[in-house]
Amino acid sequence: MIQDQNIQEKPVVTSREEDDDIDLVAIAKTLWKGRKTIIISIGVCAVLGFFVAITSPKEYTVSTVMVPQMATNSKSQLSGLASLAGIDLGLTQSSELSPVIYPKIVNSIPFKLELMNTPIHFGEVEKPISMLDYYTNPNYNKPSVLRVVKKYTLGLPGVILGSIRKKPQEQELPKDIDKSTLINLSKDQKGIVNRLNQAVSLAVDKKEGYLTLTVIMPEALAAAELAQKAQELLQREIIKFKVEKSQADLDFIQGRYNVAKAEAEGYQVDIAVNTDRYKNLTSSLPQVKTTRVQTKYGIASGVYQDLAKQLEQAKIQVKKDTPVFTIVEPVTIPTERSKPNRAMILMTWLFMGGVIGCGIVYGKQWLKDVRRKWQSTDIQK
Repeated sequence: MIQDQNIQEKPVVTSREEDDDIDLVAIAKTLWKGRKTIIISIGVCAVLGFFVAITSPKEYTVSTVMVPQMATNSKSQLSGLASLAGIDLGLTQSSELSPVIYPKIVNSIPFKLELMNTPIHFGEVEKPISMLDYYTNPNYNKPSVLRVVKKYTLGLPGVILGSIRKKPQEQELPKDIDKSTLINLSKDQKGIVNRLNQAVSLAVDKKEGYLTLTVIMPEALAAAELAQKAQELLQREIIKFKVEKSQADLDFIQGRYNVAKAEAEGYQVDIAVNTDRYKNLTSSLPQVKTTRVQTKYGIASGVYQDLAKQLEQAKIQVKKDTPVFTIVEPVTIPTERSKPNRAMILMTWLFMGGVIGCGIVYGKQWLKDVRRKWQSTDIQK
């Protein structure tokens, strides 16, 4: 009897699994009741996703990888090793171009100006033209019907804001200002610069020491040509920075060498003229003049020979400072577009439609529950 009483006194434990099953069934019922709303939401989003996928512009991506091979200075290496040991040898190191500067060069205005004025091939134009002409001339870059529809549907808020905003006026420089040193971009040039900021990018791998130049354009051939031109410009600017000091020394020595060479050759001609003119005379005055000319020639000849040696050394130094670029991955014309991924766009919109439909169904259910609780509270009062 005692055991029977203990058995009867044990509390009944309700299984959590039953509650979970009831919750899942309730969720399924709610979604099934609102299936019409979910289907309509998915259908609407499918139409919008299809429209977005069709109207999204094509993009072709071109990447090239290069490694700049810089000449190392033995003195700078010795100074670097000594600095690790805490010793300062006082050796001046040659100026090195930091890899952080490379993207700055690509994003600079002069770099973009030269890129936008480079003739490249576009599919709709027979001859190569610059990006500035292609995107600013309405005869070349005609908007399609889908672009116009997208502009005045999805892009309508941007059109309204653009019409409300005050358009910036182009600033005209005074006539007495040197326009070759100051850059004054027009409205069209600013638009192409913004386009190039999104189209051209440079990534620097500091650890491995290579550069990855990426260009994105709506056409495959135009992307490849623009990438090739950007690669050449970047190499030229890096070389220009590296050899700027040694090239200035070479130009200076070259100028002094030309002057010394002309003086030495002039004195050499004077010696020959005096020798022919005074060869039959026994007077000492002609001999003094000839001796003076020979002395000047000896000095000029010595300076000329020294400058000739320095000139060769300066030329060698320019060659040493000129970096050599190893092209690991050359520019290749892409065969497939990188964007848009129409299947992914459509799947994303379908998923978004399902989420929105479920949200509407549960939102309606939540509003019904709130309304029911509100009415029950009023009745109790």
